[in-house]
Amino acid sequence: MNKITIIGAGIGGLTTAIALIQKGFEVEIFENSPAFKKAGSGINLAINAMQIYKELGVYDDILLQGNYTNSMNALNKKLKVLTSAKLQKFEEKYKVKTVAIHRASLHEILLNHIGNTKIHLNKKLKSLEQNNGNVNLVFEDGTSHNATLVIGADGIHSNVRKSIFKNTELRDAKQVCWRGISKARIDKKYKKELNEIWGKGNRFGFVHITPEEVYWFGLINKDKFKSKDEDLQQIFSDYPQTVKNIIAETDKKEILCNEIWDLKPIDKWYNGNVCLLGDAAHATTPNLGQGACQAIESAMALSICLKEENNIETAFYKYQLIRKEKANYVTKTSWLLGKMAQSNNSIICILRNVITKLTPKFITEKQSEKILKLNF
Repeated sequence: MNKITIIGAGIGGLTTAIALIQKGFEVEIFENSPAFKKAGSGINLAINAMQIYKELGVYDDILLQGNYTNSMNALNKKLKVLTSAKLQKFEEKYKVKTVAIHRASLHEILLNHIGNTKIHLNKKLKSLEQNNGNVNLVFEDGTSHNATLVIGADGIHSNVRKSIFKNTELRDAKQVCWRGISKARIDKKYKKELNEIWGKGNRFGFVHITPEEVYWFGLINKDKFKSKDEDLQQIFSDYPQTVKNIIAETDKKEILCNEIWDLKPIDKWYNGNVCLLGDAAHATTPNLGQGACQAIESAMALSICLKEENNIETAFYKYQLIRKEKANYVTKTSWLLGKMAQSNNSIICILRNVITKLTPKFITEKQSEKILKLNF
């Protein structure tokens, strides 16, 4: 079990590689993409993820290249706070900070921490077969690879998952999301905040990832979607000037547009000598900002279980036992939050804002604690 094959060199796959290497395992990675691109997207690394990166020795690099975030706020279109998750209490408790960072910067940091570990690019998995403890991987370029233990970290559309389970189901959230990096100069009071503005059938969020760059995302319901090249200024025309400035100062060629889907929670994350991780196992909608963070948690948990257990199936079983309940909670909560925040009904939107504003602080903190605390 000393050599482990990882399918997927995204955040989950690379974090798993770092954790395994530090525990004495030899790792080899196969990645679908022909090259790593600097896509126009950011990521907010919450306290649960940063605890793990601190343990892996990656924390300081992230802090250096990202932007410290001390609160996460839901606002109305007048920029009045509906609810705010202040993070200082959790920072003191867990001795780490939340950081927003460009995804490409995080990816580069992780690549720098895997040493001379081999990454095979342009290797799209075609098929996977198991026989007597041996896993045979066949790629679309005609090459093959034999492994004794395979970790599928190949995303929501995971070919590894499709190879070991036939009846998994992706769920359409019926929302479309644009994401970009803006050079807009916005009010300094937002410097350390992640803000999400709730409208009627749409939302807009923004957070600094460097002193000069703002990562933003805008969502609409799919029934209002016409094309990825729609005029975002028109869609968010009734939003504050800050939003309009952010959109205006974004390179249109770098804007990403994606539909929002998740994976309906599955009963089992492993089969034989093959195990799923991150979006391949527990893809969630982005409403809690926890997709990558949950993958990072799973990376550490799986590495611990593989180190502690000599039997592969026992290690996989223990890993699933540790992680499944929380990952499923995040998936369910994020799905419900997305439906509430994205309502098209005027009365429901008014009630949503009133109820959110009246929710006691201790309830918000309790919900945050459930997500930010590690259980391993």
